[in-house]
Amino acid sequence: MTTATINLNITNPAKVFNKNIYSILTDYSHFTEVHYGGGSSGKSHGVVQKVVLKALQDWKYSRKILWLRKVGATIADSLFQDVKGCLVDFKMWDFCEWNKTDNRITLPNGAVFLFKGMDNSEKIKSIKGISDVVMEEASEFHLNDYTQLTLRLREKKHKQKQIFLMFNPVSKLNWVYKYFFTGEPHRNTLIRQSSYKDNKFLDDVTRQNLEDLANRNPAYYKIYALGEFATLDKLVFPKYDTDILNKDDLRHLPSFFGLDYGYINDPSAFIHVKLDKKHKKLYILGEYVKTGMMNDELANVIKQLGYGKERITADSAEKKSIAEMKREGVERIKPSMKGADSIIAGIQFISQFDIIVDERCYKTIEELDNYTWKKDKHTDEYYNEPVDTYNHCIDALRYAVEELMIKNREEKKDTKELRRIKQLF
Repeated sequence: MTTATINLNITNPAKVFNKNIYSILTDYSHFTEVHYGGGSSGKSHGVVQKVVLKALQDWKYSRKILWLRKVGATIADSLFQDVKGCLVDFKMWDFCEWNKTDNRITLPNGAVFLFKGMDNSEKIKSIKGISDVVMEEASEFHLNDYTQLTLRLREKKHKQKQIFLMFNPVSKLNWVYKYFFTGEPHRNTLIRQSSYKDNKFLDDVTRQNLEDLANRNPAYYKIYALGEFATLDKLVFPKYDTDILNKDDLRHLPSFFGLDYGYINDPSAFIHVKLDKKHKKLYILGEYVKTGMMNDELANVIKQLGYGKERITADSAEKKSIAEMKREGVERIKPSMKGADSIIAGIQFISQFDIIVDERCYKTIEELDNYTWKKDKHTDEYYNEPVDTYNHCIDALRYAVEELMIKNREEKKDTKELRRIKQLF
């Protein structure tokens, strides 16, 4: 393929690009580009379009672009599919070479796309000659990750080196807010916000679902639909620690599993917990969180993770889903015992423990940073009910420890009864 034949000849850009990305499509003057906004805003797709086009246009020095997620296992179903889809749309995929072994795409002009996870940072350090970096879900990363990646962009032959960050706004506690949105503006940095209103390609059903949030959950609408940073209120779990947890180091502790069902707007959330009652520590070792999961797909994921034979407590409102998953081979799954006070009881039980979260459980961390108590609008007083937002992993966590909570309650009841009997004698 020659330079002439690679010319895409896009005669009607309005049919290909959203205005938000088209206005900066060939502007490479900023070393860092920060793209944030609500769900379905088209920000990630726009960045992918821009970076793919940038790579295709450089014939003198073949660019080497590093596409990243914090956890490598998530990249195949997300960022890789977006990049492949863009190349298909541009009618370039058939001219590319795809090495499935190391997930490398070589473009017809020699440019290379690498797809990696930062959960193994040592492998990233060994990659030479990077021209650009794309960080999808940048809020999952850490400031040190971003700093190290900027240092990787030092190849002299590459001009207009850039690093792109894409993310949905989360808590103001997150590093991206603290680094890019507080203090003095960063030099050589472009910040772009978008919402579903900027995405002219959005289907009517998704658009309506997002707009329905305005009435159903105004706070969530501002964050998830409009792409505004959360204004932190009183957190339900104000303190927790993160670490890289080793399952072998904790193998002496019992495991517990919880599952919260979702589908289109809300994700399904599966969580693995270990609990040290003696030292009052609760470890969150693993999570699997994804939207659009059918029950058979969810059952297969749980089996692939090696937990198909484990006892799993799931949302009792989904009795049909529980039956379907049993039929798919997750036979020990059982419904939770919901009650009028089950949410508060679960929160109170979990709050007894020091919470340690594996730093790769980024969705759980995001929820802990955003799960707040409701506040009375008239009195500004908080009351004993959490906001029904950022709680899918946390609901799964409550289900996971439910049997321990019930056992603990029964032990207290038995102790109280024993004391009463002793008093009679």
